[in-house]
Amino acid sequence: MDHNEAPLLDALDRYHKLDRYGFTPPGHRQGRGADPRVRDILGADTFRADVLASAGLDDRSSSGGYLKKAEQLMADAVGAEQAFFSTCGSSLSVKAAVIAVAAGKGDLLVSRDAHKSITAGLVFSGIQPRWIRPRWDPKLHLAHPPSAADIEEMWDRYPDAAGALIVSPTPYGTCADIAAIAKICHDRGKPLIVDEAWGAHLPFHEDLPTWAMSAGADICVVSVHKMGAGFEQGSVYHLQGDLVDPAHLSQCADLLMTTSPNAILYSAIDGWRRQMVQHGAELLGNALDLAKKLRRDIDALPGIHVLEDELLAAESSHDLDRLQILMDLSGLGISGYQAADWLRENRNVDMGLSDHVRIMATLSMADDDASARRLLEALQALIEAAPALPEPPQVNLPSPSDLELETVALPRDAFFGPTEDVPRSEAAGRVAAEQITPYPPGIPVLVPGERINQAVIEYLESGLKAGMVLPDPADPSLGTIRVVREQ
Repeated sequence: MDHNEAPLLDALDRYHKLDRYGFTPPGHRQGRGADPRVRDILGADTFRADVLASAGLDDRSSSGGYLKKAEQLMADAVGAEQAFFSTCGSSLSVKAAVIAVAAGKGDLLVSRDAHKSITAGLVFSGIQPRWIRPRWDPKLHLAHPPSAADIEEMWDRYPDAAGALIVSPTPYGTCADIAAIAKICHDRGKPLIVDEAWGAHLPFHEDLPTWAMSAGADICVVSVHKMGAGFEQGSVYHLQGDLVDPAHLSQCADLLMTTSPNAILYSAIDGWRRQMVQHGAELLGNALDLAKKLRRDIDALPGIHVLEDELLAAESSHDLDRLQILMDLSGLGISGYQAADWLRENRNVDMGLSDHVRIMATLSMADDDASARRLLEALQALIEAAPALPEPPQVNLPSPSDLELETVALPRDAFFGPTEDVPRSEAAGRVAAEQITPYPPGIPVLVPGERINQAVIEYLESGLKAGMVLPDPADPSLGTIRVVREQ
């Protein structure tokens, strides 16, 4: 295929050159009707590119086939059999994958470090999750991806499950042995879904961890906005093999997605694919070289340690995306929450992830010596400021066993059934009717249908006091917790 083409971008260019005018949505008419104050901030070109996908960018029957051609080019670029674009983020894409594989078929093996969007898919569909326990690291207090042996053990316990879903890379950049896991699934004739939201760039450089499709996954979901150059909400889900019906997968996505997809998001995905095919190896190679040097320079700073070997120890992760720079700040005596807040307020630098003792800087192909220097200088200023920061509140970190909550009801039944809000002090022993998710990275501590224990309550309570953000419970202050009403 000709990867010099960008069908969606070319169609948008023709739309402008023909000076089309639509008596259709969007009502701003390429910015004519937008408030000038809004246009000045968002940019006139943003409105100019926001045109209707059908009966606009393409005709009313989509006979131009621009989206279809762009998706074929994407599949060819990454070695998948089919690719589907989504303008509703990987949150929608992974829900579609879960529903296509397991809805109406019973159980699904799901890694318990799955993103909250996967839990939402379980709630929508009524699927029974059979939780694959990730490899909890009691020293680092983070989850490594499950091993192939963990997956095999779960298949032995639940041989009739419809398929398996794992997350790789994790939000910390650690990766599973996807090839071994895919073989175990395929030996049983079952599909493997990989939530690879943080791995859109992986197919385009040999020194990055193995791309899920190359490793044999059946469905792979990527967020182009995370590690690529797309807009927020731009996502692609890829398919190969004969274990999942592509038409059914597309129909499941259609049940969930908007009927008004944004042509800007589609076009950015299309243009990024062309850029990666033409220049990806060079751009990502430069980014990896920059990351290698920056990791070394940050690790040399007093009080900050860049995690690498610890994440690749025996019985932990199979590989690591080194563009994700995870920094331990315990030597500074401050929390990651404090560090992220200080860096934003005092140096205008934002961190993508923070927890009780760490922050993470995510590099991309857009970074260069100047942005690396900015991060390094901001961290040096943080080191100087750290002694004056207050002692961080203690977070009561639960043991791995305390995080393995008992599932006693389907997530759907717990979420949609009779519920009540009880004081936090009375929630231990009750069944959760809501998910509670420290964000980022967005991995639920509580999932609807799980029995709450005291250790998890103390962890969330102490985490809130330390700066943890909980965006999804009915009471974000956690004064009450929503639970299943007892009969």
